[in-house]
Amino acid sequence: MEGTGVVAVYGNGAITEAKKSPFSVKVGLAQMLRGGVIMDVVNADQARIAEEAGACAVMALERVPADIRAQGGVARMSDPQMIKDIKQAVTIPVMAKARIGHFVEAQILEAIGIDYIDESEVLTLADEDHHINKHNFRIPFVCGCRNLGEALRRIREGAAMIRTKGEAGTGNIVEAVRHVSSPLVESHTPADAALMMQLGCDGVFVGSGIFKSGDPARRARAIVQAVTHYSDPEMWGWSCGLERAMVGINLNDDKVERFANRSE
Repeated sequence: MEGTGVVAVYGNGAITEAKKSPFSVKVGLAQMLRGGVIMDVVNADQARIAEEAGACAVMALERVPADIRAQGGVARMSDPQMIKDIKQAVTIPVMAKARIGHFVEAQILEAIGIDYIDESEVLTLADEDHHINKHNFRIPFVCGCRNLGEALRRIREGAAMIRTKGEAGTGNIVEAVRHVSSPLVESHTPADAALMMQLGCDGVFVGSGIFKSGDPARRARAIVQAVTHYSDPEMWGWSCGLERAMVGINLNDDKVERFANRSE
């Protein structure tokens, strides 16, 4: 409302005032996750593997990015029941993705009681021109960006955490390196994770790289160790003998869809 500092939301055809958490509270959880690994999961079993490996949080989504690329179609918010099952299965924070601009998906996720919403370019856009006004929610948001301009726009909208967009689901670190001015980044191998931490990131998201590999549990533990000991090469023995990583996608191929270009 004008002059009050309260951001308006639309509900039942009318403008209503939202109950909000102070921005400092929202940012507080992001600070608590610094130096940790956040892993994409699609079911409770994967969430347990992530927690046992030492992940600081999990991201619940209907399909990992590699499957979204391979299968196509419309990628949406996960089934709320699946998210509830994951919440019951682990003790670490649970995040979930909503489509860009789809504030009703965000309302559902907030009602479920998750810890963070990722307004994600990996899912199919709901609004090509507008992102969610994140000030209208008690729950904090994380958003992707490719550069400082995008990061500042997302923060102005209320994002409490910024990550790189990279190119999720490709297994290719080159885009993450290009976007690495952001605090958190997606990685797929222990070496990738350590590289990003040495370049100054605050933490690492791990998407398709864990559960598309030969030994997910072992690779998950290795990536957590890589983030913890990123500046000590002598501690990197745990990266030896891992089964095959995900095959990955060559980003020089013009046929590869660039998720990062879906929004600005």
